[in-house]
Amino acid sequence: MTEPAHLAAVRESYDTVAADYLRLVVPPEGMDPVSRAVLAAFAELVRESGGGEVADLGCGPGRVTAYLAGLGLTAFGVDVSGKMIDLARRAHPGLHFRRGSMADLDLPDGTLGGILAWYSVHHTPPEQLPELFDEFARVLAPGGHLLLGGHAGETARLNPTRGYGHPVSYTSHLIPATRLAELLTAAGFTVTARLEQPNPRDGSRSYVCLLAESDTTPSHHPAPPAE
Repeated sequence: MTEPAHLAAVRESYDTVAADYLRLVVPPEGMDPVSRAVLAAFAELVRESGGGEVADLGCGPGRVTAYLAGLGLTAFGVDVSGKMIDLARRAHPGLHFRRGSMADLDLPDGTLGGILAWYSVHHTPPEQLPELFDEFARVLAPGGHLLLGGHAGETARLNPTRGYGHPVSYTSHLIPATRLAELLTAAGFTVTARLEQPNPRDGSRSYVCLLAESDTTPSHHPAPPAE
């Protein structure tokens, strides 16, 4: 299967910046108190729902995956960048990491207790988000939990030429937090909490965290009409 152009750009860019990303991006312990509180709330919700494996999708160098494990979750990481996965495996040999696309997870239906998508879905074109969120819903067990954290805003596309000190070719797609919540609802999730913080450097953008629960029925898709 041919790799989609946007995914190839993400993979190539993050392969390029991996080492400096690890150096420049603060680890979870250095995040603001609100972000750490949201991660802790997600971990508690998953534990109270019976646990189960948690996938950190777009895990990068694995530091947030390890942070979730420290909060008592059975967490593993998936990332499209092989260089990021190499960093994650070296730093956290006791955890499982694999290269792959969050849009096409090699997992059976209904097997995960939780999904974390932490600043990773904004590289997906908006028209492909319904399919992406359907995939999230497919692999989550009924009543499983999703934490989506990332950028939101009215600007349709951002095309940076450099990132983390290197040339990059990925695109960031920003849509309003309300629209993200609507797309999750359409995929069969119940959004249980929404937190939005302004970006102090850009008033047109914000940081958003959405907690959502998957449908408690075995399938989030409506049953076909009776013949």
